[in-house]
Amino acid sequence: MQYKPHDYQKYATGFILSNPIAAIFLSMGLGKSVITLTALFDLCLDSFLVRKVLVIGPLRVCQNTWPSEIKKWDHLEGLTYSVAVGSEKERIAALSRRASVYIINRENVEWLIEKSGIPFDFDMVVIDELSSFKSHQAKRFKSLLKVRPYIKRIVGLTGTPSSNGLMDLWAQFRVLDMGERLGRYITRYRHSYFTPDKRNGDVIFSYKPLPGAEDAIYEKISDITISMKSCDYLQLPECVINEVPVHMSEKEKAVYDSFREDMVASIKGKEIDAANAAVLSGKLLQMANGAIYDEDKKSIVIHDRKLDALEDLIEGMNGRPVLVAYWYQHDADRIKSRFSVREIKSTRDIEDWNAGRIPVAIIHPASAGHGLNLQDGGSALIWFGLTWSLELYQQTNARLHRQGQKDTVIIHHIITAGTIDEEVMKALRRKERTQNSLIDAVKANLKEAL
Repeated sequence: MQYKPHDYQKYATGFILSNPIAAIFLSMGLGKSVITLTALFDLCLDSFLVRKVLVIGPLRVCQNTWPSEIKKWDHLEGLTYSVAVGSEKERIAALSRRASVYIINRENVEWLIEKSGIPFDFDMVVIDELSSFKSHQAKRFKSLLKVRPYIKRIVGLTGTPSSNGLMDLWAQFRVLDMGERLGRYITRYRHSYFTPDKRNGDVIFSYKPLPGAEDAIYEKISDITISMKSCDYLQLPECVINEVPVHMSEKEKAVYDSFREDMVASIKGKEIDAANAAVLSGKLLQMANGAIYDEDKKSIVIHDRKLDALEDLIEGMNGRPVLVAYWYQHDADRIKSRFSVREIKSTRDIEDWNAGRIPVAIIHPASAGHGLNLQDGGSALIWFGLTWSLELYQQTNARLHRQGQKDTVIIHHIITAGTIDEEVMKALRRKERTQNSLIDAVKANLKEAL
């Protein structure tokens, strides 16, 4: 695919190229991976300033996002990579292969540096989700700090930090600039910018920023940091659409394919049938989401792929509010059992959301009707389960993407690869009539199975 960067993407890439130490605070869905990879291509294959790059990130991001982004864009052809995840044997084999970019999950940073026996000879490091290094007591932080003096260039990628996360900035920038801007010691940082908040005698449980601390901290780090937290940098449509693919295991996909082919599948001893295309479509959508109702209206869990992706997306929001759209009740139940969420139902819920008192909210598209204003509470929407209804889809998106919204709206769709989810997205993009799209998509799925 041809890469046609927006102005802010060009600016961010240029910033990485111009600054050996760079912190990129960029909201999810705005292309931080391709921005960074464009810079890596230049550094490795054009200017030859870098020989070996280590990318550190969440496991699923390392397995899927970075490799797919490298393969996706035409201008990155020739940039070689190796993914060092899995068993120790697999990781060592991946690190032994010749490549420009090596990708490893953050849980294995300590192993790589302390236990692998492989020389740490990377001259550039990219930390995808820099906030995962916010704890100065974590082993990954301590390990990376040991080899930091040998790293010539380093990039930290994350979402824009909230004011509640100011204390966490110290460890992140200690890794980046070795303490040049926020100091080498956490105690000095606390004393300079914070005052004790909740405490019991001499025991301090939390700190709060001193007046003016936020501006002072940002001023300290401003020379190596760019923040894309407002539309000032963006020349984009007001709404950014993003798809997040997830993949079922072979066993899970076999259950899905079997049901699609035979219209009947035995799942955990329960038999579920589909009498027609409309019912089959609903069953397949449920299975893509990870669970399905049996004849007794009890849900049977098939996989947690979307829940895992939702966890990554929520973490990537870095504390900023997020609205999650679900379709089936078992989706809501599973989301509630895994995360601390609140469902938007009442006037009080709406008021609390718009006041910023709900970090993660869930909503059903049927309840997101006209006149429901949620734009003051956040600008990120995640579709956990999709709907064929173009009207409900557009109405739900319009709860955030409407007049009065101050930030660029980002709408994520979690899509289970190789399922009817992909057909729903195609139908929504084409804006076809709902019923015709449903029938056509089911036909396509059945045809592929034969």
